[in-house]
Amino acid sequence: MSNPTPGRRRIALVAHDNKKLDLLRWADFNRETLAQHDLCATGTTGTMLEYELGLPCQRLLSGPVGGDQQIGAMIAEDRLDVLIFFWDPLEPQPHDPDVKALLRLAALWNAPAACNASTADLMISSPLFGSDYQWARPQIDPRQWSGAEVDSNKTED
Repeated sequence: MSNPTPGRRRIALVAHDNKKLDLLRWADFNRETLAQHDLCATGTTGTMLEYELGLPCQRLLSGPVGGDQQIGAMIAEDRLDVLIFFWDPLEPQPHDPDVKALLRLAALWNAPAACNASTADLMISSPLFGSDYQWARPQIDPRQWSGAEVDSNKTED
């Protein structure tokens, strides 16, 4: 399923605690552009975007309690076009496996992802960003399973 509104992106905004202010500043600088798109964000980040900047967004769960996984599912199901994720490389996170899974899904599904303000600036200012450009999603077929793998590993008593 591709984006139903050409030129209007579905954007997820995520920031770890030590990067929330950086994301808020970036979003404030890009407020006019972001307002033209459909936004979602994890927990506190979404609250900050709505109440501090007046940007409407769908608020998901906080990252550590499932928000990162919700965004990963949206990427896998082609319900998200762009991931802006200001993660903190210097601070260990209790939900590091979820963070890694989210970044893995963005890479697997070839979803545009920015992990810092410089990359996010380049992405959002690209002429392709506001166009009907659709990047190629890989064709991943369901894996076939015949049960033979289990039968070949059986041992007789």
